[in-house]
Amino acid sequence: MKNQLVHEKIKQAVEILNEKNIDAWLIFVRESATMRDPTLELVVGTNCTWQSAFIINKDGDTTAILGSLDVPNMKTVGTYKNVIGFVQSVKEPLLEYLKTHDPKKIALNYSLHANLADGLTHGMFLALSEYLKGTPYIDRFVSSEEIIAALRGRKSSSEIELMKVCVRETERIFDEVTQFLQPGKSEKDVADFIKSKVTERGFELAWDEDHCPAVFTGPDTAGAHSGPTDRLIERGHILNIDFGVKINGFCSDMQRTWYIAKENETTVPTEVQHGFDVLCESINQAAIIVKPGMQGCEIDDAARNFITQNGYEEYMHGLGHQVGRDAHDGGSGFFPRWERYGNLPFIPIEKDQVYTIEPRLMVEGHGIVTMEEEIVVTETGCDYLSNPQKSLWII
Repeated sequence: MKNQLVHEKIKQAVEILNEKNIDAWLIFVRESATMRDPTLELVVGTNCTWQSAFIINKDGDTTAILGSLDVPNMKTVGTYKNVIGFVQSVKEPLLEYLKTHDPKKIALNYSLHANLADGLTHGMFLALSEYLKGTPYIDRFVSSEEIIAALRGRKSSSEIELMKVCVRETERIFDEVTQFLQPGKSEKDVADFIKSKVTERGFELAWDEDHCPAVFTGPDTAGAHSGPTDRLIERGHILNIDFGVKINGFCSDMQRTWYIAKENETTVPTEVQHGFDVLCESINQAAIIVKPGMQGCEIDDAARNFITQNGYEEYMHGLGHQVGRDAHDGGSGFFPRWERYGNLPFIPIEKDQVYTIEPRLMVEGHGIVTMEEEIVVTETGCDYLSNPQKSLWII
């Protein structure tokens, strides 16, 4: 399955190169097992030791230039048509390739805005510049940002099916944690229960263990990216969990909210129910306007404005991000027009991209209400990958 996906993404990369009118995409790396370029898992499928060049040409040619001892492994992996080995330096075979193909635009993995397109280290850029000094190719570099954004964002049918598995397994664990929750347990107790289920089923956590899952109970909790604490669940608390799994190289990223009822409490407090209802509708307001060609900031506007118009403070983050091989994936997102997001809020949404929708609001005296759903963009709108939480889960 892994190599099948790599071949799918290479084919897609060739299509994107032609679409963007870029002649070649050059991935230049070394010791990639420790200095990770995120594109290798997409379009190479293995690591390398010495300075290595992986080149995808818009005519469909794929060439790997790497140290001679890495050649047998690369041929076994079988993702590149041409595998060229060197002993002393990558310079000569790289220059020979460029002279033969003479690409007018060469995409490199650097980006001001997108971390997943910024895999070329400064040292490797300096080395490449030195190798190409005195040639015309040094003036032909462009950022691969648009290529990688499209490649990571446009999910194939195989990728979407793998992501559905992640979502279903995450929802299954949320159902089980509902049975586990009770007053007196700590945030860490809840997190440990969830981690035990992940380990038991042979999955991975979707992000760093210190805050996956993130568990928040009651008012005055830590920030959204903080880990669980010794804080105890109390009656009257709102509790929420941010959690995802990684299965077969793909991630989920979801959040759910519970209310811990007080003794003899027969109805949810009005302010808690109202907050939940507003948040639910803010997600709906965003989802119903999603369609290809829109800017992500327009989707953020819909949810953000609905929440503030209902008297709540705006959330201090973007409405949603892409999900895929990483929990935070792709380039564009449902981001506000804030400097910290650079140009990402303005990149048009595309079909087959998978996004989260994750607004939040505070109910004073009780805690945070937040749900995080996953959607996939269709030709005319979006479909939910997750089963949206439509009612407050009560313990």
